[in-house]
Amino acid sequence: MTKDIKIPDIGEKVEKGSVVSVLVSKGDAVELDQAIIEFETEKAVVEIPSPEHGKIVEVLVKEGDTLKIGDVIARIDTDAASERPEPEPGAPAPREAEQEEPAPQDETEVSEVRQTSPPPSRKPAPAPTPRAGQTEDTAILMQAPVEILRIPAAASPTVRRLARELGADINAIRGTGPGDRITADDVKEYIKQVVSGGKGVSVGPSTMRQLPDFGNWGKIERETISNVRGVIAENTAFAWNAIPHVTQFDQADITELEKFRAKHGEKVREQGGRLTITPIVMKIIVEALKQFPKFNASIDTLRNEIVYKKYYHIGMAVDTDRGLLMPVVRDADKKSIVELAVEIKQLADQARNKRLSPEDMEGGSFSISNQGGIGGTNFTPIIFWPQVAILGISRNGAQPVLVDGEWQSRQILPLSLSYDHRIIDGADAARFLRWVVEALENPLMLLFERQNSEPGN
Repeated sequence: MTKDIKIPDIGEKVEKGSVVSVLVSKGDAVELDQAIIEFETEKAVVEIPSPEHGKIVEVLVKEGDTLKIGDVIARIDTDAASERPEPEPGAPAPREAEQEEPAPQDETEVSEVRQTSPPPSRKPAPAPTPRAGQTEDTAILMQAPVEILRIPAAASPTVRRLARELGADINAIRGTGPGDRITADDVKEYIKQVVSGGKGVSVGPSTMRQLPDFGNWGKIERETISNVRGVIAENTAFAWNAIPHVTQFDQADITELEKFRAKHGEKVREQGGRLTITPIVMKIIVEALKQFPKFNASIDTLRNEIVYKKYYHIGMAVDTDRGLLMPVVRDADKKSIVELAVEIKQLADQARNKRLSPEDMEGGSFSISNQGGIGGTNFTPIIFWPQVAILGISRNGAQPVLVDGEWQSRQILPLSLSYDHRIIDGADAARFLRWVVEALENPLMLLFERQNSEPGN
């Protein structure tokens, strides 16, 4: 029997994509779940598997084709599967096709500025058990202190397409149909509120204008914007227009912290991670969010409410050859610095090797963008909507600092915190960033305060 192999429903908000590569040819015998094509969506590159054993009788797509969910990519003869020779007695059974593990690559400092319910397949690693005679430094490294189910907006593909074309976020619209389903009229009413200055978030004037003919003045070259770059442009433009951004700057003396990293870096490498500044900052940010819950919130403009999140999923910007991606470390509060370092490296490698799934980039409640591996003194990161804040990390360097009346060379780390001024005041931002700075300068105090703030202490 000949069956169609179609683009399956990949995930929330994914409606189309392009073919990166075709992995089979006509006449090939394929196994169940063997990859047929690599398919680039707006968020990631995913492999489309075969739903059956059999032989490929027709390949209907080629590299570069743009496809929608449900499009047929190939046809398979499932009867051919029954023609395979039976294994000889005692011979090992044929193995299912295995996905090739991407070769690990040396991660430059995760150039960590962009978004994102935990994927069911990735569970937090168990916290390491402290050993007798453990030092305070090692205790910080090994310290490890309910997953939230994402409910997708109820709307048909047609309504989702309408919302996207009009520049409205489907998750910000309240449905009035049966079972709170979002209708086309709901989308139009939401846009009317935006235009009339109602409770909807205004996205500002259109940025689509006709360009002049640059060819009149010299030679030019054109390149089609990729799916990933198009989404980055769309999301950053929306966030910039919808959120009143303010950026708070500060700097931390991390001289002692750099000694700590040098001392324990090899231990972390042995476990498959890299002890960059990012996992340490991520651990500190989680504690800061507990002290300042507004920074772990979102604004529901339609209901005139602030949504406080009781989970800590931290996004980290990763620089790739396809653009900036933002995978999410879930439940960062439940993981040690070592575990965070390992997961950060794994996610960065997956991002650069096109192995992230759409779910890997959803559900973030706060983000970190680390450009220290590239350079620069300061920058103003754009908030990843619907979050309300993002921390930027620049390159640290030696600076003369007056300490107890004497000039000393100290390692200074520049930090920049962009925040949503609708719910966060400047004084709150200054206190938040100062808390982070003091924790970086006195990490042992962070551990001390955490332990003494627990019930019963």
